[in-house]
Amino acid sequence: MASIVEVLVISVFAGFIGSITGLGGASITTPLLTLLGIPIKNAIAAGMVSIIATSSGSASGYVRRGLSDVKAAMFLEMFTILGAIAGATVTLYVAPRYLYFLFAGFLLTSFIGLRTIREELPTNISQDRVARWLDLSGSYYDDRLGREVSYRLTRPLLGGAGMFFAGVAAGMLGIGAGAFKVAVHELVLKMPSKVSSATSNFIIGMTALAGASVYFNSGLLYLDLAAPMAVGTTIGALAGSRVLRRLSNKTTRILFLIVVFYIMVQMVVRGVMG
Repeated sequence: MASIVEVLVISVFAGFIGSITGLGGASITTPLLTLLGIPIKNAIAAGMVSIIATSSGSASGYVRRGLSDVKAAMFLEMFTILGAIAGATVTLYVAPRYLYFLFAGFLLTSFIGLRTIREELPTNISQDRVARWLDLSGSYYDDRLGREVSYRLTRPLLGGAGMFFAGVAAGMLGIGAGAFKVAVHELVLKMPSKVSSATSNFIIGMTALAGASVYFNSGLLYLDLAAPMAVGTTIGALAGSRVLRRLSNKTTRILFLIVVFYIMVQMVVRGVMG
């Protein structure tokens, strides 16, 4: 079983990377904790708490700096919360070994948008009627580009459907489903990459809170494991939120894919080893 110091160190690293990429720290802590001998269901349950901490630590900074699209987040959270409750309930009855493969398979969807990696900002966006009615548009100051960037979102209903499935995965795997949420933001809603990461960090907290309630009632949530994870991911997330604004959208996306690939390989290996 992992020591408190080991969990704390892993969590600080996970919170930092999770904040920059929009993944949420539990996407990193869950596979690393299983390597330290913690059962995957307990790692998933504790991960839900660390996701809440990551979201609280980084989202506040992003909102203050104008990077998070709060209006879009509030709309999309309706779908992710319902999905998280459904997913967490399913996990209680799934054999642990299959969760490793589900974890890896879900992360594979992160590579769908690989062809857009060279695009700094979305272009030629045409809003549909629902997006215009919801007034899904915004702007932020990009430190890297040195100017104010305006953007418009589109296809919110299709994005909502995608976010429901992201919520299911978040509840099942305790990862915040930041990988899939970022993909939905960028490929469906056409959200700039930095706004996508910042908004994902805002959304995952509410998603995790819904899933964590199910794990708490089931007895899988160990507070002596969740507490140092929450502290570590909060520290890491606060540091990551300060770094993101200085990175290019391309760099953010590349880092995102590297982290996802590493996690995916670890999950497949663990699943094969049983």
